[in-house]
Amino acid sequence: MTIRVGAVQAEPVWLDLDGSVEKTISLIESAAQDGVQVLGFPEVWIPGYPWSMWTSSVINNTHIIHEYMNNSMPRDSDQMRRIQAAVKKAGMFVVLGYSERDGGSLYMGQSFISPEGEIVHHRRKIKPTHIERTIWGEGQAESLKCVVPSPFGKIGGLNCWEHLQPLLRYYEYSQGVQIHVASWPAEFEMPDPKKIAWLYHETGEASYRASQFMAIEGQCFVLVASQILTEENVEKNNLTGNPVTKTPGGGFSMIFGPDGKPLCEPLGPGDEGILKADVDLRDIDYPKAFIDVVGHYARPDLLSLLVNPTVDTHVTTMRKE
Repeated sequence: MTIRVGAVQAEPVWLDLDGSVEKTISLIESAAQDGVQVLGFPEVWIPGYPWSMWTSSVINNTHIIHEYMNNSMPRDSDQMRRIQAAVKKAGMFVVLGYSERDGGSLYMGQSFISPEGEIVHHRRKIKPTHIERTIWGEGQAESLKCVVPSPFGKIGGLNCWEHLQPLLRYYEYSQGVQIHVASWPAEFEMPDPKKIAWLYHETGEASYRASQFMAIEGQCFVLVASQILTEENVEKNNLTGNPVTKTPGGGFSMIFGPDGKPLCEPLGPGDEGILKADVDLRDIDYPKAFIDVVGHYARPDLLSLLVNPTVDTHVTTMRKE
């Protein structure tokens, strides 16, 4: 079966929940016009990834974080229902990344929305990375589930540096993923070392390679979705004068085959668009014949993964018999 898949590369409507919803719906409609059946969005696409947490102190970002919380999206909300209705009208499967507000806490959420417009699965990044933990909480055991069935195959998804957690990747492979959405923020080229000490693994090139390796290791199609940043939004994001977030830039979206081969032409790092490719799930079989890390290429007698699926609760009510 041939499936048309799409990966978003676009600039968020920064710190604007309703504007973000409008742009999300517009991208869904545009993808539907091009026949896309599976569409992936970047990490915390709504209301954008607040890059200034990496370039300024927490206290200097207080005003942004206050606004960021106010524009993060509850899973059960009118805004989400509008997106669900757009997905249903389009008849596609969407993996939507957004900053999820749940009470007084935020989480790096991914909702898996079916062609019927239903949230068939929801997960949260199980370990926000480094300074991200000053903003977002952690996903719990329910977020270990990364893959759901759909009319277009088994769809999986992870956020950003979850792609660098080998045990989580392995657990996703064990769930039979066929099409994986790799949701990322904007990532930029290596900055001038004379201006700032920086690590290569925090670049768009490294994130691109990590996503490509997942396609190779897991023998699955990978849709890399990333954000961009333009000069007109630098000041709004408290990023003026830093040597890291070069504009326009940040995008590195791509679609990889199950052997790691790029399947479409990339956009420029500062360009918006939806990357598209027509894929055949049968093409997974050939690379699987070479390496199936949860099958014939595994050694469970020597190496295996232990998973705790129990969901802990914040409050447990005791009952008297």
